[in-house]
Amino acid sequence: MKKVAILLVLVLVFSSCKNEEKKPKIKIKKPVKSEIRFGYKLDDYKVIQDTIRNGESFGAILDRHHVYYPKINQIATSIIDIFDVRKIGAGKPYTILASKDSLESAHVFIYKHDMINATVIDFKDSISAINYKKPIKVVEKEAIGVINSSLSETMDGLGLRPNLTWEIADIYAWTLDFYALQKGDSFKFIYEEKFIDDTISAGYGKIKSAVFKHKGKDLFAFRFVKDSVTGIAEYYDQNGNMLRSQFLKAPIKFQYRISSRYNLTRRIAYYGNKVRPHKGTDFAANLGTPIIATASGTVIESERRGGNGNYVKIKHNSTYSTQYLHMSQRKVKKGDYVRQGDVIGWVGMTGNTGGPHVCYRFWKFGKQVDPLKEKLPTAEHLPASIKPEYTKFIQPLKYQLENKKAPYKKPQVIKETIVKK
Repeated sequence: MKKVAILLVLVLVFSSCKNEEKKPKIKIKKPVKSEIRFGYKLDDYKVIQDTIRNGESFGAILDRHHVYYPKINQIATSIIDIFDVRKIGAGKPYTILASKDSLESAHVFIYKHDMINATVIDFKDSISAINYKKPIKVVEKEAIGVINSSLSETMDGLGLRPNLTWEIADIYAWTLDFYALQKGDSFKFIYEEKFIDDTISAGYGKIKSAVFKHKGKDLFAFRFVKDSVTGIAEYYDQNGNMLRSQFLKAPIKFQYRISSRYNLTRRIAYYGNKVRPHKGTDFAANLGTPIIATASGTVIESERRGGNGNYVKIKHNSTYSTQYLHMSQRKVKKGDYVRQGDVIGWVGMTGNTGGPHVCYRFWKFGKQVDPLKEKLPTAEHLPASIKPEYTKFIQPLKYQLENKKAPYKKPQVIKETIVKK
């Protein structure tokens, strides 16, 4: 009997163990973390995303989402110093955070100015508005290209968007004529690109430095803020000369006088006191005095012709050209690239002239104008006191441009910011 009892106990123990083994294990699910955007927990709202249609107003959108006009007018009036709701644009995306009940009335309106910036208008209880900036990562990149036809086509071939091309063209507007680029000219520039969520491009940032190799010359550009108070950045060459260069006041450096000004109603006794417009400014000087280019550009004419005598014409950009007449001798030929201040010829008396001078003519959009009355771009070179700081600042940038690798720079992360007004 004892043996039978022991055997029954063992059977019961083993069967209970097997039953325990068959019991399913209970998996505990981790709570899903609610997504927070624009400072709001999205699980608390019905999220509605849409795009503003042509002719659609802020009021019409809120009315459609059960916010009615007395409240709409109150919202528009309260936030007008921060955001004018009348200026919402067709095609702009927006998000509405609405209640999760059956009415689904809007509580928050988020207007997206671009991929990074938004205005958040909250009217759930009280009315408030904030400027919101999405967190972005700024990555430093470089672009290297060789001109085969035009700058824009070369940049397109590198997969770069047109606004970056326009910015490069703007930086070099007074140093380089992009219509005169030659096949084989090359460039390299260091720029920033902004990313959202590491992979979504949100546009370009600053162009930090650049170099164009044009006609055998390296034309550098470095972005530099000389005054930390104003925070205004300009582009300078390796010597600290501003690229947004002004025209020199005269094509002769020293010892000259203006003997005749631009005058469209000038009468000349020699021609029977008839009106003979003078579309230039005459700078009288001694024979052989050097004539200089008043701004950088490409020589588009260099010849001797009729009353002009020996003359040179320089194209500076798509807007401005200058012309220098009556030279005794020309130093440059058509196609040459000259810098501001380069000698291009010497004062003479060739062509129709009664004495040694240079007739300086100024062209704007193909029309001759008076350079002494034109409002021209101004420029200030770096003062001597800042030159050492600038020289030190551009050393690593210049090193990077000269076909060498700069040390790896960790991407800059600009965190989410919410600015209340």
